[in-house]
Amino acid sequence: MATVTHVFSIDYVAKLLDEDAELLQAIVSNDDNLSYGGIISVYTGPDEAITSLTSDGMEELEQMLVHARRTADEWNDFLDAFVDDEELIARIKTKPDYAPTSANLRRR
Repeated sequence: MATVTHVFSIDYVAKLLDEDAELLQAIVSNDDNLSYGGIISVYTGPDEAITSLTSDGMEELEQMLVHARRTADEWNDFLDAFVDDEELIARIKTKPDYAPTSANLRRR
């Protein structure tokens, strides 16, 4: 693995990928969901940290989401497997631009 010289905050990754920041945070809250070293904790105080991603982590997350959106069933299975917050799942499922459709798949 190359030396990491910069990382991206979850909020910035959400903007770059046109994704929901809470969804991304829920996915990366378990560091087993991405390859080792893709998720970085940046400590901003004694008991405060923000989650950031390396370039590799961001690319892996993006590919994971593209793969999950291939069909509605895969998307629903993905949300159920990777997101523990039922309210967040319900909110994400109701957003029309987050559901897998042929138009969304071409757009992403």
